[in-house]
Amino acid sequence: MNKFANISSEEKKMLKKMFLSSFVMEHSYNYERQQGLGFSLGMWPVIKKVYKTKEEQGEALERHMAVFNATPHIETLIMGISAAMEKEASQNPNFDKSSINSVKVGLMGPLSGIGDSIFWGSLRVVAAGIGLSLCSQGNPLGALLFLLVYNIPHFIIKYYCTFIGYSFGLDLMSNVKSNGILDKITKAASIVGLMVIGAMTASMVVLSLTGKFNISGNEFVIQDYIDQIFPMILPLLYTLLMFYLLQVKKFKATKLLLITIVLSFVLVFVGLV
Repeated sequence: MNKFANISSEEKKMLKKMFLSSFVMEHSYNYERQQGLGFSLGMWPVIKKVYKTKEEQGEALERHMAVFNATPHIETLIMGISAAMEKEASQNPNFDKSSINSVKVGLMGPLSGIGDSIFWGSLRVVAAGIGLSLCSQGNPLGALLFLLVYNIPHFIIKYYCTFIGYSFGLDLMSNVKSNGILDKITKAASIVGLMVIGAMTASMVVLSLTGKFNISGNEFVIQDYIDQIFPMILPLLYTLLMFYLLQVKKFKATKLLLITIVLSFVLVFVGLV
């Protein structure tokens, strides 16, 4: 029985092109949009297929250039779901296109947690152990074996994730039409997405004060008292400041990156952080 009976032969050709295009995801990684540009380029075969006008195609490409970051090995699962949603958006003028990015952001955190554990945390270690055991014996095939053990499962899973995601997305859109649950899905995905962004802020933005003062021979660390009142408030405030400068003041991400670097050197030099 065909596992992807709801996907036509033409759509399979389109998905194969999307699978090949997905390999540019890491080639265009940047600090402003991370994998956003690569995701947009990877979606081009689908966008070109489902949208007929240059204006619609441009709008879809720009939509997928939003910030995105997921484990490269399973990113095609999200791309497949997004492709199904783009197909629905091209056919339904009342479709809420903002829900596409909401679902993307909601999925990238949980799926990356699974992908990182499987590929970075497990498969890579196993492949390296096999390859190194041969290399330590002077066998040059160790490096080749490492690449094969790691990349064969990678390519197979990435390939089938493309079709699984698209098939799931088509079924999802079909149920949305009959049950009207898209608003609930969008809201849930937005909540998960905000949780992911919040966790990224807390874990990736490091900012703490090193200042101390003495009272009657007792040493008090300023950062300890700040953490007691509001843990991680300094990284949060700095992130909100960057967001304000990006969205309201229209600063370029490169400019903000340079400001952050210079500010870091200054604050460390004067001993505040």
